[in-house]
This record gives sequence, structure tokens and C-alpha cells, in this order.
Amino acid sequence: MKKLFSLGAALVISAASAASLTGSGSSFVYPLFTKMFSEYAKATNDTVNYQSVGSGAGQKQLKDRIVDFAGTDVPVPDADIASYPGKVLTIPDALGAVVISYNVPGVDTTLKFSGPVLANIYLGKTRLWNDPAIAKLNPGVKLPALPITVAHRSDGSGTTGVFTEYLSKVSSEWKSKVGSATSVEWPTGIGAKGTDGVSGVVKSTPGAIGYIELTYALNNKIDYGTVQNRAGNFVKATIAGVQAAAASVVMPTSGIVSITNATGANSYPISTYTYAIFYQDQKYGNRTQAQAAALKKMLNWVVTTGQTYNEGLYYAPLPASAQTRARAIISTMTYGGAKF
Repeated sequence: MKKLFSLGAALVISAASAASLTGSGSSFVYPLFTKMFSEYAKATNDTVNYQSVGSGAGQKQLKDRIVDFAGTDVPVPDADIASYPGKVLTIPDALGAVVISYNVPGVDTTLKFSGPVLANIYLGKTRLWNDPAIAKLNPGVKLPALPITVAHRSDGSGTTGVFTEYLSKVSSEWKSKVGSATSVEWPTGIGAKGTDGVSGVVKSTPGAIGYIELTYALNNKIDYGTVQNRAGNFVKATIAGVQAAAASVVMPTSGIVSITNATGANSYPISTYTYAIFYQDQKYGNRTQAQAAALKKMLNWVVTTGQTYNEGLYYAPLPASAQTRARAIISTMTYGGAKF
């Protein structure tokens, strides 16, 4: 009986010590977080419930203090950050890319795109697939006189933030008329919720074009085009191309850096870091220090051990310098003003 009691007590203690965390936001990083948090639960017995609701919704849920952390592909805009009820920290957790998928009947060749051509398509200025600007990039390809149907996200999306940031860098007209944000006023096209929605429009609509995450395209065997980078080379998105873009910049102390339209012969131009955001001081609402410690432990695991799962899901792992910066930022977390 004594042994049975000891075993039961141990199970109660184990159950009591397990932490439960919640997060929401980026659909871009959802496949990776699903794998990471499954493995994390096996290793630590702590559970992390992450909901793929889009970067914009994730940012709002963190602002409302509904979740422990949020995933976002674009940092909280400077204009919004001051309205949060506490200081927000941002750390990089992975690298990925946005790719251009399309449905052009009769064209089996991988199409080439440039930044200005993509901007004009999404501005509604380039309307046919056999437009001279597209044909010039794709000599020898028989392009049909088929209307281009633009597909874009209808929800607040970090993928949209990354794509529109890129367009703003390569087109002054796009920058002045539309700009860059998780949600924008699209000049043309069909809106769809989530990456699967955009992909669905492209698959079902001859002549459609859309922007989706690299990991989604590869996992679902969706072909996508090459994009001309700043060096003039047409690059197809790969982990190596994303890593080349990241290598072209230095990670600042803020943990936030843009790598769209990066320099480098092999850089894929629509590459991005994706981030986790959370409050620096964890003492708010009914949060306990144990909950704060669980979040800190999980975040440190994500940017170190968790990085071993990135490449298997078509994300690039964080460079060593980004891991170091992320851990330094995590170390500044406090509870009631005191480090823990």
C-alpha cells in the first residue's frame, strides 16, 4: 500500500508541475509550431496550444492579454506598439519565404517574375498573361491572352505584410498608393481567408496568381515561379536562398530585421524572419511567476533545440547570431520588475 501511495503522489506532483501555455497568430509558422510544440510536450510534459488565426489577430490577442505569446511575420508597427498595456519583446524564431503560385493552362515551364512586374499585376495595371512585360522575362514561353485573376488574403496576415513590404521596396507606385501592412486596400483581385483560401482560388481559377508560404507550397506540391533578385538573378525559393538573404544583414539588438529584397547573388528576394512576441514584464492579470517561467523556458527551447525541426518542414533555422540575440532578449524578461 505504501508503494502505491508513493506512486500516486508522484503522479499528482508530476501533473501539478506541468505547465500549459497558449499562443496564436501567424499561419506562416503554424506547421513548424505544431511540430515543435508536439516535441516540446514529449520532452517537458508542458503543453502549448497555438491557434493559427493570422498575424494581425495574434497581435490583437496579445494586446488584449488573451494569450501568453503571439506569432507574427511582421513586427508590431511602431504606431501601434505604444497602445499596448506593457512593453512588448520580439524575438526571431524561424526563417521562411513567400512564393508566387499561378495557374496558366498550357504553360508547364517555371515562369519568371520581377518585382516591378508583380507590383503592376497586383496594382491591376498588367491584366493579361501575354503582356509584353511578362513575355520579356519569359522568352520562348507561349503565354496565352488570358486575363490575370489576382488572389490575395482577406484576413490580417503576416504573409501579406511580407509580400507588400517587398512590393513597396521594388515599386514606388505601390509604396505610395498601397503601402505595406498585414491588411491593405487591394487595388484589384479576389480575397480569400488563409493560405489555403488563396491557394484554392489559384487552383480553381485558370489565369489566377497568388502569394503563399514556401512551406505550404512544398507540402502541398504546388509549383511556383522564380523571382528576380537585386543582383538580377532569377531565384526559386529554397532554404539556401532564404539563408543567403538572412546572411546579407546583421541582426540588430531589437531582434527585428527585414530581409526582403536583400543583396547577394543567391538571395531569394521575398524571404523573411518570423517572430514571437510577448510582454517583457510577466506580472499582469492573474499570471503567476511559475507561468512566466514556463513561457521563458519554452521560448529558449524554440530558438535553440527547437530549430532542429525547421528544415524538415521547409523553414530555414536561425543563424547562430540570431539565436544569440533571441536568447539575450528573452533573458530581459521580468516578473514584477525583477528578473527571474
